[in-house]
Amino acid sequence: MKAAIVGCGVLVVALAVTAVVVESRHPNRSNVHAAQSLGTTSLPGASHRKGGISGAAPSSLVATLHSDVPRYAAPTGVQTGSVPATWFSAPSALPVIAQDNGYLEVRLAQRPNGSTAWIPASEVTLSTTPYRVVINLTTEHLMLYKEGQLEMSAPVGIGTVRDPTPTGNFFVALYANPPSPAWGPFIMVTSGHSTAISDWEKSGDAIVAIHGPLGANVAIGTTGGRVSHGCVRLHNADLVRLRDVPVGSPVQITD
Repeated sequence: MKAAIVGCGVLVVALAVTAVVVESRHPNRSNVHAAQSLGTTSLPGASHRKGGISGAAPSSLVATLHSDVPRYAAPTGVQTGSVPATWFSAPSALPVIAQDNGYLEVRLAQRPNGSTAWIPASEVTLSTTPYRVVINLTTEHLMLYKEGQLEMSAPVGIGTVRDPTPTGNFFVALYANPPSPAWGPFIMVTSGHSTAISDWEKSGDAIVAIHGPLGANVAIGTTGGRVSHGCVRLHNADLVRLRDVPVGSPVQITD
């Protein structure tokens, strides 16, 4: 399956997305199935409920789907559809932002940005990730947190005024193999979608990714720059430091 990765320069290709299956990129397994009864709880990933970033949150809960699961607008409500087990052939590993009596509220990778759904906890496996990525569009820097501690602050190339990088609460949806060395060693595909581009090169979508500089090293420099159609570009040396961030890890883009 092909996905349009936006923000990658003058020429943007429809990229064949292949999940990079590396053990270090999977969430830390709790070895506990989510069939247990869950009380009402707000979780570290529920920043939209708490009004901001929780840099001190030691970990975030991730729900991994093994098959399509029923989708609800509210716990114990009427089923409104289903959440797919995969997205572009990669397993759905979704941040949990709340839980209520056996149901989990999760973020979704599909449009529109900010989509969430309630799913039965009994249908997923729970794990945690200690990582959190924050991208500040004002300072044009990416911050990587591990267990609440700042691990890295690096300049980034972000979207132009015409094709801005969208803000919001997203997550690492999958990893993809780069089509050329210019993209860096890997592509981190997020759950974010461009708000300016809806159908890049007739692909049916325009997905925001984090990847190498694509020739914009000078423009990114040490302070960052507006160089893309919405994606986030890093110097390769900084991109490599994201290698261990597992799928399902929160990505917040703020201005």
